[in-house]
Amino acid sequence: MQATVFEALGEPSRLRIVELLRAGPQSVGDIAETLGIRQPQVSKHLRVLNESGIVAGEARARRRIYHLEVAPFEEIGRWAESFERLWEIRLDSLGRYLDSVTREGTLDEPEEDR
Repeated sequence: MQATVFEALGEPSRLRIVELLRAGPQSVGDIAETLGIRQPQVSKHLRVLNESGIVAGEARARRRIYHLEVAPFEEIGRWAESFERLWEIRLDSLGRYLDSVTREGTLDEPEEDR
């Protein structure tokens, strides 16, 4: 897992660009217009996203079109899934604890408290 991917996504404007590109490829100008950010700022954010491998761009006529790359998001997905077993164990343990507390509380409570 590359920290540069999380660093790039940690900036709100870059995250907004990524969310926008989820719908499909867009030009720098379209991104700037949609998000209300000046084109030079969008280009700087796209450069960071490109260097981290999150987006790729291609020239089409006089426009530069950017799209999301799949690999970084697959890697994030695998990384997040690696915590699934840990949380299953913890939640199972919590469930057993809550069951035991409920059973003990029911047995120990005076009749009028139930």
